[in-house]
Amino acid sequence: REDVRVEFKKRFGKEIFEGYGATETSPVASCNLPDKVAPDFSIQIGHKMGTVGMPIPGTKIKIVDPQTFEELGVNEEGMILISGIQVMRGYLKNEEKTKQVLKNIKGNTYYITGDKGKIDEDGFVTIVDRYSRFAKLGGEMISLGAIEEKISKLLELKEDSLVDFIVTSIEDEKKGEKIVLLISHVENEYILELKEKILKNFENKLMIPSEIKIVQDIPKLGSGKKDFNASKILAKGQN
Repeated sequence: REDVRVEFKKRFGKEIFEGYGATETSPVASCNLPDKVAPDFSIQIGHKMGTVGMPIPGTKIKIVDPQTFEELGVNEEGMILISGIQVMRGYLKNEEKTKQVLKNIKGNTYYITGDKGKIDEDGFVTIVDRYSRFAKLGGEMISLGAIEEKISKLLELKEDSLVDFIVTSIEDEKKGEKIVLLISHVENEYILELKEKILKNFENKLMIPSEIKIVQDIPKLGSGKKDFNASKILAKGQN
């Protein structure tokens, strides 16, 4: 988030250079680098805000149609595939799962990330979201990550705030899916104010959560990351 980047720079005087990868890519696939001054004093761009940089040496990244695996063009959004020496050989004793995520394309093995992204004209990769983190409403694919980013700007949380939140989707009889915002350590009055802000600031009305639920804590994995599956179960009201 931009506020995290700014506060980090203020406190430590250092830039955050974002990278990207997965456990299956050991784990780095791309990263931003500091800009470099060339011998002719021109600036070689090493990073772009909002991207996860360019593929590291020896790594290929493709953006493909998730259904046909046809390679897409510059700035077209699709499934991210990664090929390189860092890509795993497979899951231990699980050939079936391995076949689902590794694909041979023209003699190179690519890992199917499950992430949606794009590559710009300079080769910088931008992550849009996980394909599993989209909700389909009214025929439109809505990014849950994009909703979270917009809500984070509305919350204006202080550094020591205990408030945490996550956006998920659950089945809906009328729309097929509906968006649910889970939020912790807030009171009902806070929710009423947040609803007003969301209605005022969300241009795409499909992105507005159908429900906002106050929960005790947002489910987390052992790594500290938010647990998407557990959050979906919590949103359904299941124990």
